[in-house]
Amino acid sequence: MTQSFWQNKTVLVTGGSSGLGRMVAETFHQAGAKLAIAALEKADVDHAAQEIGNDVLPIQADITQQDDVDRVFATVKKHFSGLDVLVNNAGRSMRGRVLDTTPEQFQALFDLNVLGTIRCTRAAAPMLLERKGHVVNIGSLAAKSAARYVGAYPVSKFAVAAYSQQLRLELGPEGLHVLLVCPGPIRRDDARLYPLEGVAGIPDSALRPGAGVKVGRIEPNALARKILLYCERRRPELIVPGKARILFAISQLFPTLGDWIVRWAT
Repeated sequence: MTQSFWQNKTVLVTGGSSGLGRMVAETFHQAGAKLAIAALEKADVDHAAQEIGNDVLPIQADITQQDDVDRVFATVKKHFSGLDVLVNNAGRSMRGRVLDTTPEQFQALFDLNVLGTIRCTRAAAPMLLERKGHVVNIGSLAAKSAARYVGAYPVSKFAVAAYSQQLRLELGPEGLHVLLVCPGPIRRDDARLYPLEGVAGIPDSALRPGAGVKVGRIEPNALARKILLYCERRRPELIVPGKARILFAISQLFPTLGDWIVRWAT
């Protein structure tokens, strides 16, 4: 992470008031970037912005609403005259057996995790392309390999991964850098802003971080620093832990073996 690289660049982090989003926002700010954070609850986003720094721009918004998204990026353009980095972090997880997860639950999670990312990226694209900037899409290990008892979550994150690849293929030649971040369960000291949905009728182990995956929790500050470094180097993907790539390769080549490993690892 090079502080001079980010000096005076403008960054917007959605879901930036708590969890990983807040840590990513703080890390960009510490590296010298001009920062805006957007989140659903006004009190939370105002409080987070004040704690990060007096120069941070807080924006209350619901990214499932196009009018709110348009307002966010109009505000950023008016306040900063442009944008260098969009971090699509806002999203939710869930739990539940796949057949118990209703189409309405799939639709609601898809609207936030996928369409929210798409709305924000489309709105930011003109400013980002002008500066040959960066889109950071926060996915999950579940964007590469599904697991049991996580309801609509893997479907939504697989879609984010596919969207990231489409952006790379079409807009990479025009100068846009797209980074897909696929982390395992992240350690957090604060409580979830919203409780997990669909928890009835699933094993207690599935309620653990990462739905009980056998991997250590990731330190959010270390992950945030890696995100900045991967942006500087314009890398396409960041998977943490890196050894998960072995599972992803096996699952593509040998699905039956991949499924066995997933069952064993969760």
